[in-house]
Amino acid sequence: MSRLVVVSNRVPPLKKRGQAAAGGLAAALAAALKTQGGLWFGWSGEVVETQTATVSMHQQGKYQLATINLSQENHDEYYNGFANCTLWPLSHYRTDLVAYDRSFSFGYYRVNSLFAEALMPLLKPDDIVWVHDYHLIPCGAELRRLDATQRLGFFFHIPWPPAELISTLPENKALVRAMFAYDVVGFQTENDVRAFLDYVLRETEGTLEDDGRVTCYGRTIQVAAFPIGIDAATIAAMAVQPEARTHAARMVDSLSGRRLIIGVDRLDYSKGIDRRFRAYGKLLERNPEHRAKISMLQIAPPSRMKVASYQAMRRQLEREMGHVNGQFADYDWVPLRYVNKAYNHIALVGLYRSACAAMVTPLRDGMNLVAKEYVAAQDPADPGVLILSRFAGAAYQLKTALIVNPYDEASMVDALHRALCMPLEERRQRWEPMMASVTAENIDVWRESFLSALAAA
Repeated sequence: MSRLVVVSNRVPPLKKRGQAAAGGLAAALAAALKTQGGLWFGWSGEVVETQTATVSMHQQGKYQLATINLSQENHDEYYNGFANCTLWPLSHYRTDLVAYDRSFSFGYYRVNSLFAEALMPLLKPDDIVWVHDYHLIPCGAELRRLDATQRLGFFFHIPWPPAELISTLPENKALVRAMFAYDVVGFQTENDVRAFLDYVLRETEGTLEDDGRVTCYGRTIQVAAFPIGIDAATIAAMAVQPEARTHAARMVDSLSGRRLIIGVDRLDYSKGIDRRFRAYGKLLERNPEHRAKISMLQIAPPSRMKVASYQAMRRQLEREMGHVNGQFADYDWVPLRYVNKAYNHIALVGLYRSACAAMVTPLRDGMNLVAKEYVAAQDPADPGVLILSRFAGAAYQLKTALIVNPYDEASMVDALHRALCMPLEERRQRWEPMMASVTAENIDVWRESFLSALAAA
């Protein structure tokens, strides 16, 4: 059996004795590594004064972690710069926030070259190499430059922008050309696949083969959708564990008989949290019967706070929260609770189960696993209602959610009102097919389908 080599911007932290295992993507990739043995390579998270290519090796059960540090310059240009000030806003339709800075581009390619040069001596001839996400698009091309002949796969976790948007990037042709160094390129949805192929067919001399593969730059590769899933069975079981129940009970007790609407997002402008706050305020304004009977909890752990646009967004959200609470709060009721801290996975699952509705309304999202986790955490006898943006990848699978346009405030208000008034029978009818979907199209299916395609490449 070939050894699996996972390459990502960050690696999971070393697990300490008695520490709970990581969830989501980290757990899925770790499971594959444990099954067939392998290596996980990426940045250590450490920023140092002088850049070196020194690799640190750590044993993590049956597989190894290999990490390198980054200098401050490389971190600023590669991670804070091109990855998060250029590619991230571009992929989320925020051209107004894109920084077209040549030094960012130089740093991005320099770090990808550094990754490849540090990884290459660790590879074995029959390895399968799986590179992840927008930070490392050129990594495969850099490996090929160093004469790597291994099967290389790449998975793009965020939305792929339409041809008109990606074409605004000065490096657009070089970036797409680099993707043809891989044997299999995976996206979250068929819409992302169409956007990528549209660019290749319109902007290059690429051709679509009869078998569905695409040829360009002298290489023929497979491009397909592999929608990422969750471990639904584990989350459902977690939701009834004592620790999760304790968090749920604590939440319910604080509500004093009111019902909970929950939102859980990393603090990011792509999540549409400000629009969510305004829609909730409009609900209370237009439907006074809900006042003092509901509360909304928004959990938004901060991220990338060295980036100016994120600092401005945090201030805006605090103003929006103050407006809602200033207009509607009473001495015994706070309509909107806004928390800038992270909670462990089992606490979140308990909070999901205690909420009668969840608002997952990003302006643009590759998949959004919060939507799927909320579904999996529900009580089958009394499930809550998922309000889901049509622009989240999860909307292609969770079709019986209340699908909304987050740019349309009225549709958000209507969905909130409908969720709060929805009878039990309709809630069950909507929840059951969604639970069937997250169970059938789980994280293991995602991993195995991609690796099967790569093994056959």
